Amino acid sequence: MEDTSKGTWELRLYIAGNTRRSIEAVKNIKKICEDQLAGMYNLKVIDLLQNPQLAKGDQIFATPTLVKRLPLPPRKSIGDLPDTEKVLVGLDLKPREE
Repeated sequence: MEDTSKGTWELRLYIAGNTRRSIEAVKNIKKICEDQLAGMYNLKVIDLLQNPQLAKGDQIFATPTLVKRLPLPPRKSIGDLPDTEKVLVGLDLKPREE
């Protein structure tokens, strides 16, 4: 697991329009980021209906897809991200100690 105490997390959430799944994914990842990475993340939401050419760079084949670019190694999680624990494990993100 990564140490969240150092550096800024660079995250991209790829969505396709204003669908229920897209809205849920945005809501879920914002909550996860605020709960686990408050002040230590940059989240960019990219709508592939408006910018389809951006899918190529991160090799996006489905939406919603969350990409952790930094810290390395890159990780991806596909879906509307309803299970916080699975998102944390999938992105190799260590939950903050309470």
